[in-house]
Amino acid sequence: MRRYGVEPMLMIDANMQFGPLAVTVIVSWLWRRRSELGPLLISGLTVLTGAIVHVTRPEWAQPIIVSTGVAVALVAMLGGTALRLRVSERVYAALTVACAGSWIAFAAAHGPFNPPMPALLAAGTLVLALPWWVHRRRRTRVRVERTLAAWPEISHAIGLTGSRVQSAFVDLWGYRARIGLARGQTVEHAMGRIPEIESALGTRRGAVRVQPIPERANRMEIRVIETDPHADAIGWTGPSVTSITDPIELGVFEDGTPVRVSFLRRHGLFGGVSGSGKSGGQNVLLGNLTACTDAIVWGVDLKRGMELLPWASCLDRIATTPREAEALFRDAVAVLDGRAEMLAMQGLRVWEPTPDAPALVIVTDEYAELSDEAPIALAHADSIARRGRAPAVQLVIATQRPSQKTMGNSAVRSQMDIRVSYRVRERRDVDLILGQGMYKAGWHADKLDAPGKFLISSPEHDIPRRARGYLLEDDTVQRAALRHADRRPTLDEVSRQALDNVHPDEPREQPNRKSAHDADAALLAALNDAPDEGIGLADLLSATGMSRATLYRRLAQLEDEGRARQTRRGRWRATDSHHNP
Repeated sequence: MRRYGVEPMLMIDANMQFGPLAVTVIVSWLWRRRSELGPLLISGLTVLTGAIVHVTRPEWAQPIIVSTGVAVALVAMLGGTALRLRVSERVYAALTVACAGSWIAFAAAHGPFNPPMPALLAAGTLVLALPWWVHRRRRTRVRVERTLAAWPEISHAIGLTGSRVQSAFVDLWGYRARIGLARGQTVEHAMGRIPEIESALGTRRGAVRVQPIPERANRMEIRVIETDPHADAIGWTGPSVTSITDPIELGVFEDGTPVRVSFLRRHGLFGGVSGSGKSGGQNVLLGNLTACTDAIVWGVDLKRGMELLPWASCLDRIATTPREAEALFRDAVAVLDGRAEMLAMQGLRVWEPTPDAPALVIVTDEYAELSDEAPIALAHADSIARRGRAPAVQLVIATQRPSQKTMGNSAVRSQMDIRVSYRVRERRDVDLILGQGMYKAGWHADKLDAPGKFLISSPEHDIPRRARGYLLEDDTVQRAALRHADRRPTLDEVSRQALDNVHPDEPREQPNRKSAHDADAALLAALNDAPDEGIGLADLLSATGMSRATLYRRLAQLEDEGRARQTRRGRWRATDSHHNP
């Protein structure tokens, strides 16, 4: 009756006898306290079963023991998957089954009321009842059931009259309930009433999530987060892929499932205010991309490399000045054109990445800087965004606010298949990052309350679900870059030929002019002769003739060997044991 919004009522008049009234009250109380009385109910059923078997089939004692052992094994093995029980809960369930089954078997053979059977039953009930009564999930479920029993009244108060609770489930972090909506109601109605739902359910602010059920437009799920699973940072344990053809893991949703998304032939946008976690998200992405043996990574960081330089040993190219950025994007377009021409000549539709023919991913930090300092690069980026998917030349950009002016009035933003929004200050910024109308649809990135928390929109993720990205400390980045540096692929012959055909009047990064041995000797000499404050990267590039990527890779190796150290950002010298005063 409650399911349809009708509350049962007991009418008392002068003609009602006390007996039926007392029975009604007692039964109502027992039903309301059915969870607390669960151990006593199980004990009663155990006694009844033992008595029946003792009278009718006492020879079943041994088969019951065998069946109990099988049941205990099944609970121990399948309880974690089929019943979603934690280890402690599985141990408790298995122990309860073992005690009940053993008591029934002995009761069948010796009688349920012969000593010491009653004493054993009483002791076992008390011992097993205590964990049941104090268990957090059971107490939470009782509280949730009583709260949701008032849903007809709650639904009227929040403007969703006629909706009903279909099911509820208590998990480690709170609970969730599936709600059937009344005719004409939509999930958007509920999303606009989240503060009212929080007030009606008595939760803290920001605890309620409203999500659609993809299979049914008249269903929704309300999730209440009582203990924030993302209150603490989540450490990165290493790359989740070795090929760009596999989905990359960026973090963890609130229900504990990983955030996996495929970046193959897709452009990506990371947006959010300063300090919201964009750089951390880029580090997670780079930690995975640099582990892929079929992907080359180019980097653009006009903050003079503050964010991307730690990965320089794994980057095939890195641009830290406007001129370098324009040259890098121009060369990327040349690679795109060369690959597209080869695909057309061979009648192929897409470039399939392999270690010998890797995908090219261009990671750009603070993309907005290009509009002011490198406008030519924006035109090339627009071309890559529109044409780069099939030849596997991809963009991944990060910016605080991807407005039309920031994006250079181009089609770059509209071509972003993967959009990751960290915290924003204004509601309209949600639509700028994730797409028009996304805030109204429940993508409330302005409610994210900690660095690293994000919402992701992609073909795999079309429901607003909060997640938190992994955290990479500086030393973790350094170790990952050093570990991946020796396994980086090189450009394929088609792409190299395309770069060789670039117009000669346009300056491009020059190849190494010294042999590897001579360049390394020049690097060691420059570090040994460096003053106490160190020597700058520009001077090292000039002295060695190395490319930026090669120089950064070699400096990282020398630092790991204890032969060089960074005095401050961008300046290096030999360690004291190798330095010539």
